[in-house]
Order: sequence, then C-alpha cells, then structure tokens
Amino acid sequence: MASRPALPDRREPLEAILLVGGQGTRLRPLTISTPKPLLPTAGVPFLAHQLAKASAAGVTRVILATSYRAEMFADSLGDGSAFGVEIVYVQEDTPLGTGGAIRNAARALRSDPGDPVLVLNGDVLSGHDLLAQLELHNKAEAAVTLHLVEVSDPARFGCVPTDARGRVTAFLEKAAQPVTNQVNAGCYVFRREVIEEIPPGVVVSVERETFPALIADDAVVMGYLDTSYWLDVGTPQAFVQGSCDLVLGRLASPALTPGGVPGEALLLDGAEVDPGAWAGGGTVVGAGSVVEAGARVDGSVLFDGVRVGAGARVSASVLGRGVRIGESVVLDGAVIGDDVTVASGNELRAGMRVWPGVDLGPTSVRFSTDV
Repeated sequence: MASRPALPDRREPLEAILLVGGQGTRLRPLTISTPKPLLPTAGVPFLAHQLAKASAAGVTRVILATSYRAEMFADSLGDGSAFGVEIVYVQEDTPLGTGGAIRNAARALRSDPGDPVLVLNGDVLSGHDLLAQLELHNKAEAAVTLHLVEVSDPARFGCVPTDARGRVTAFLEKAAQPVTNQVNAGCYVFRREVIEEIPPGVVVSVERETFPALIADDAVVMGYLDTSYWLDVGTPQAFVQGSCDLVLGRLASPALTPGGVPGEALLLDGAEVDPGAWAGGGTVVGAGSVVEAGARVDGSVLFDGVRVGAGARVSASVLGRGVRIGESVVLDGAVIGDDVTVASGNELRAGMRVWPGVDLGPTSVRFSTDV
C-alpha cells in the first residue's frame, strides 16, 4: 500500500463509524427492550455522550452500524442534528463481528481512500483527546491508530505492546499471560483504504484478524496511550458507575446540559424527592419518578416513572421504567427490569436481577434473617 503524506490539521469534514450492533446480554434485563447504547445514562441515551464528543472533535457524519433492535436507533436519535452531526444508519442482517461490521458500514462513507475514519465502540465512556489521537495518526502516516489505556487486569482485554515510538508490535486478544498492561480501549482511527481491505459480507474480528495481520505485514499501526477517564459500561455495575461519574462530574460530557452537573443527584423533568428522603452519590432520578419520605437512594440509576417507597434503601442499583419499590425494601447492587413491583419486606443484593413485569410479593427474598 502506498504511503500518504500526513494530513494537515483540520476539524472537518471527518466521518466516524459507531459500532452499536451488540445485544448487550451482560446488561439484561435492561437490554431486553432497549439496546445497550440507548439506555439512559446521566439523563440521556448513552450514545448521546459519544455523538457529542465526536462532534466536538470535528466529526460531521456518523455511520451507525446497527443490528439488534435497529429501528429503535433512528426513533431515538433521528438525523443527528441534535448532536451537531449527520447520522446514517446501516444495518447488519446477520452479525459480522467487529471487522465485518466496520466493513459493512463503510459502504456509506464518503471520504477519500487516504482519509482518516474514526471507529468507536458503542459501550465505552472515555475522556481521551480524540484530536490528539487523530494528530498522531496523521503524523505517523499510520494504517490504524488505536486508543490504549493501562489497566490492572489486562488479561480481560486485548493486550497491546508498543515500542519506544508508540508503534504497536503485537495484538494479543485476552492473553492468559499479558506482556503489558496496555490494552485496547475500543477507539480506532483507520485510513479509509485499510477498511476496504477487510473482506465484505463475512465474519471478521479486527482484534483477532485485522490488527494482527496488519502488524505481520509491517503496516504502521500506532498506539495512542492516554491516562484519561475510561470505562467499559458493559456490566450493570459499570453502567451504574458510568452514569454516577457523569453526574458527579468525574467525566465531562458535552451531551449534558450546562448547570446540570456536577452534583450529588440529577433530577429529570417532574422527578420528586421528598424533603425527608435523600438521593445522592451521583444518582439519577428519572422523569416523573418519586422518592418517598425516609427513603435513601445512593449511587443508583432510576429510569422514568419509578416510585421508591417510604423508608426504602437503594444503593448501587438500576431500576427500569415504571418500577415500584415498596416500603422499607433494600436494594444493593440489584438490577430491576421494567414494570417490576417489589413489595415490602424484600431484600435484593449482590447483583440479583429481576426480569420485566415480575410482581415480587411481600418478604419473598431475603439476604438477612431479620424481617
């Protein structure tokens, strides 16, 4: 492949591909009715944070690579004008893996073969500098530039060693014995023509196939190492943490309305917290939700139309739409699906999940012996 001179600094036009096709199984039951990238996070759909961040970096056009419940994305996000971008929707008929999804979405790109294309995973919150990653990519005349972060347990991620210049020397997907704590953070800058080399219409993994092949062929694959905030929100615990961190101001997001954060709690339209109750720790109280007297809600996410009964204790939990929590119920690290009723006397802890529409009668589940 012929080398291309580094591109001059520019903020537009720039295109991005957003991978949002996954089923979000680790977040069930929340994702039974709503795709993970559309779950309300600090009061807006999760994707709003990524779209606003991309727009701030000069992205003008975003290709949404959809699959699971694809129709819901257009209904929620529209044409993208609310986020300062144009959104184009491209659906996978069958799952094609990360590389196959990128290649499938690329048919909607308008950029030239040598232009940079941002590729973002739809389940990552990041505070890293997209413009700095783009600058490194252009200066290095790279085929691909990966955003990298350092983590304490690299075995759970794609392990990415680099040389002294930041050039990637290997890509080891979830290695049993990692050689570095630098891992793939899920944001890439591709040269457009590199995407076109991915075989169309077949299942391809960029982590297991594309990146290792580029490195083996001596293509320039760079790593942009950054120490900013980064979180994979694929689990309920991480989802709650990400929402709370946004509300508390630990991560800035241009998608949040000025003056809405930071703060102990974010109350959406029509939400009510009784003067004798408390909501904090980054809690979101959804539109039309009510927290009754004596209740305490700490570091949790309440979707719209939730009611938390008097004296209840809710911590590190997420409550779906229309949930009803009875008096003195204890929720700690629980995941409650839409339209669930939990009557008084119940105590749900340690990651317990309740599927949508369930009516949990009085004192049905306890973790302690007292009632």
